[in-house]
Amino acid sequence: MPSNAPIGVFDSGLGGLSVLQAVRALLPHESLLYVADSAFAPYGERPDAFIAERSLAVGRWLRERGAKAFVVACNTATAHGVAALRADASWPVVGVEPGIKPAATASRSGVIGVLATAATLRSARFADLLARHTAQGQRFLCQPGHGLVERIEAGDVDSPAVMALLERYVAPMVAQGADTLVLGCTHYPFLIPAIQQRFGGALTLIDTGAAIARQLQRRLEADDLCAPRTPGASGDMQLFTTANVHALQTMADRLLVNPPVAQTVEIGRIDGAVWPATDTAIKTASALAD
Repeated sequence: MPSNAPIGVFDSGLGGLSVLQAVRALLPHESLLYVADSAFAPYGERPDAFIAERSLAVGRWLRERGAKAFVVACNTATAHGVAALRADASWPVVGVEPGIKPAATASRSGVIGVLATAATLRSARFADLLARHTAQGQRFLCQPGHGLVERIEAGDVDSPAVMALLERYVAPMVAQGADTLVLGCTHYPFLIPAIQQRFGGALTLIDTGAAIARQLQRRLEADDLCAPRTPGASGDMQLFTTANVHALQTMADRLLVNPPVAQTVEIGRIDGAVWPATDTAIKTASALAD
């Protein structure tokens, strides 16, 4: 694989843009292909087998377009799909996981909240992560963020509906003494201003975007896949979505410097069939098109 080949970055939807932003900041010379599988978001409410298959299908689509490495910028897809991706091809695959270790170090009270999707929280991978990094006397309060991904996919990060969900999910953790909150879904960093508005300095927020970018850099260096550095030059970037392109474009314009024009793409099942989009994705795409 040539070192100037692009890096594929994948999320169930728009959340992985927070990781893409971190990768671009650390590795501006690398070319990037981003796929938002928003037609099938949220993954957190899907069966485990579905998540694994979608991850594999997107991974193969990116590989066919010359990607030299793959970042699974989705906690849920990492929990249920990264093993299949690593078994499918001999290329660097970097996953994400909730920042349990840094949260355990940062917490002074020993009570730590974890806000993640239901699929991430039920995974064996997450259970192992907790077991490895929970110090004696610490408590982790795990809360599924039902409804938050859908709001973010619709471009809503601070409406009364979002604030009500944060009140329902986060306030009980603070009431039980949590002083640290793990943002266990790559969509959730978009909610940082709303969380800070409601809870002020009561919580230290743990986001792992920068750590993922550093791990990617280490993998590229280890496999001699780093793109040549040209002073003042940046790598190309392409943005793709399996749903309405306006949502991806709007969020990319907020986060990225000089983002490209986003494109729609259809990525079917590995056997050639196509999964039906979720009701949420259909409603979101319809609303954005109006």
